[in-house]
Amino acid sequence: MLLIYSNPAAQQAVADGFDQVMAEVDALMQELEESGELVGGQALGDPASSKTVMVRDGVPAVTDGPFLEAKEYLAGYLTVDCASVERATEIAARWPDARLCAMEVRPVLDEVAE
Repeated sequence: MLLIYSNPAAQQAVADGFDQVMAEVDALMQELEESGELVGGQALGDPASSKTVMVRDGVPAVTDGPFLEAKEYLAGYLTVDCASVERATEIAARWPDARLCAMEVRPVLDEVAE
């Protein structure tokens, strides 16, 4: 899974060059669809609409926002089915957010234990 991170500065950069960034995303998405590597993905809602839930000593504490004391936030994800982690890393490096903030490559664990 490719986790897409953003922050306010990255969002401003996207706003200033939105058409170019979206053209890059569209081209990469088409390539991944054609190669069969695209499994799925989705942008996430504005961080201001999120909540963080932590339970401490059995008591839930709910706070506004995705993280405590962080400007970066998880903005979306892309699930790809690649032959190797190197290929997933190559795709992440081409995603515009890798330049604007960060991308994280993380394996998805099978839900079925064998």
